[in-house]
Amino acid sequence: MSLKNVLSRVAEAARLALPFDTMGVNVTENFDLPPDAMPEDESFSVYSIVGEGGIEELGLPYRRSDVSPQVRLPPMGQVARHADITTKLDPAYALDRRIAELGCRSLISTFLPGPRPLGSIWFASARENVYVAEDEETILAIADLVSLALQHERLFRKEKERRQRSEALESLVPMLSKALDIREVFDQLSAAVTGILPHDRMALGLISKDRQSVRIHAYTGERMVDMPKTIPLDEDARESADWSFFLVPDIRREPGCCTEKFELMKRDGIRSMLRVPIRLEGETVGGLNFLSRNVAQYREEDADIARRIADQVALVLSHEKIAVEARIAAEAREEALRLEGRVASLTEQLASMGGARQIIGKSKSWREVLDHVSKVAKTETTVLLTGESGTGKEVVARAIHAASPRSSKPFLAINCAALPEQLLESELFGYERGAFTGALQSRAGKIEQAAGGVLFLDEVAEMSPSVQAKFLRVLQEREFQRLGGSRVQKADVRVIAATNRDITAALASGQFREDLYYRLKVFEIALPPLRERKDDILLLAESFIQEIGPKAGPCAGISKEARDALLAYSWPGNVRELRNAIERAIILCGGGLITAAHLPLTQNGGNGRGTASVATAGKSLEDVERELVENALKDARNNKAQAARLLGITRAQLYSRLQKYGVA
Repeated sequence: MSLKNVLSRVAEAARLALPFDTMGVNVTENFDLPPDAMPEDESFSVYSIVGEGGIEELGLPYRRSDVSPQVRLPPMGQVARHADITTKLDPAYALDRRIAELGCRSLISTFLPGPRPLGSIWFASARENVYVAEDEETILAIADLVSLALQHERLFRKEKERRQRSEALESLVPMLSKALDIREVFDQLSAAVTGILPHDRMALGLISKDRQSVRIHAYTGERMVDMPKTIPLDEDARESADWSFFLVPDIRREPGCCTEKFELMKRDGIRSMLRVPIRLEGETVGGLNFLSRNVAQYREEDADIARRIADQVALVLSHEKIAVEARIAAEAREEALRLEGRVASLTEQLASMGGARQIIGKSKSWREVLDHVSKVAKTETTVLLTGESGTGKEVVARAIHAASPRSSKPFLAINCAALPEQLLESELFGYERGAFTGALQSRAGKIEQAAGGVLFLDEVAEMSPSVQAKFLRVLQEREFQRLGGSRVQKADVRVIAATNRDITAALASGQFREDLYYRLKVFEIALPPLRERKDDILLLAESFIQEIGPKAGPCAGISKEARDALLAYSWPGNVRELRNAIERAIILCGGGLITAAHLPLTQNGGNGRGTASVATAGKSLEDVERELVENALKDARNNKAQAARLLGITRAQLYSRLQKYGVA
């Protein structure tokens, strides 16, 4: 996934937690450099999202000096909040002018954390005094998410560069040896060549990076007493990089053979030697030495055979280098996939900041649900959760995961109704590079990302027939293939599915496969609607006050009149609707008691009218849902993001219902 796509998703999730008209991300161009190597006036790229439009890159380069001192950020981990940034902007600075052009008034910003700052992130509103102290924790969480995304992109870029280098090396390496460490085969190599090039010792020396010394990397025979690990390199050897061979008939009579390394050979009884270079990619990286206790053992014509042996050693060193790079690349891929999962997890966490995540209830029907959860959680059984929208199916799915042996592994959710067929298929199974237009690199799907954990399929009844057929194989054979791939992979996931539809009707019409249905319905848990959980309504309402109060404002409690209204209402939107109603009431009550007038209820004794409310007497559930959607769009002046927030659903779920009911 590209950085721009990640930032767009972050912006969409952030809208659920922070009000803003403009979001900006400043990315340091050289964040790979260590802090002491950074230029004093470093450059950065600026990306901004205005309104609900796409992401825009504002051009290069912007520098630290393009921001006025009054607008610059506090130290890492701290947050800057401005009630009216226009009072501090200086038109003499380029980025100050850009902020003014965007019409920003309120602004909140912080650094993107890392070993050194990776950049910064800011949110701005055209209104004054929008951001409060509680928003600082939220922007710090968002900054963590964006930092992970930046590191994720860098790892994939590094992996691509390593892969290109490895492929270039592999094209030069014939299949002559499978050894990955020359030291493991050095004795066998010595024994194999001693018949054509006799020697008492064979030694491989590798030149240090600074080319000042030679490290004895491999040798045959027992280690000599006082043998050093490194030997200083001769001045002549440092200067002559294109030497062909070095021959010494008798080191005891050779005038130049008086250095430390030759004294070492003399103590070992060595009299003659032949050395040839080891070259990798055109560079001399060391020498292969053939040592004999016989005088004049080697002649010039032996150099050709010695060079051929050195070529075999160089091949093994190439294999070793490739193996090291492959290991680094594999570690990078593993880390990148972990970061990708972390990005998805943080995005989901951010998007659910306003949602209930607790298992609360004492009613008989809810206790039965919890009893089923406790029994099935410790198994590997596939679970199907059924019930109306808003009854808490994902909450129950997470509870099953938390109580299962897979609790330490990922929990990944995917909404089958929110994605078109091809995108849903690629999200589930992943794809190989070139599988379709735009697939520029391979990507793991949710099944791979959730390995060892749980895959939650929300609104599974909306899955297309072709995807149903492929997913059936996952449940039957526990295996799958990426799009465009041929390698069969194991699917180590536990599946929990959910639907608010009557699947039996879909079975009758042929829209849902019967074999897949029975594979999913191994253990079904039917979640009761809130109107059948009267004993839980006030418990849930009180828990929402405790949860929402610190963010939405103080609340003295719920009046008897409001309690009666809550119990009398039928809650077509279930727990999700109850939470939204309590949040609205907390805001309206101004710190006092919540009264019936603060509740957006119009049915069965409720005496207030709230956004997206409808009268439901004598209407089907689908009619009620359609009217809720239409009212929400009307109250939001056709702003779909706002309408989704009023309904307590995601934009993807809203679009699904707009299509379902033909609402423009």
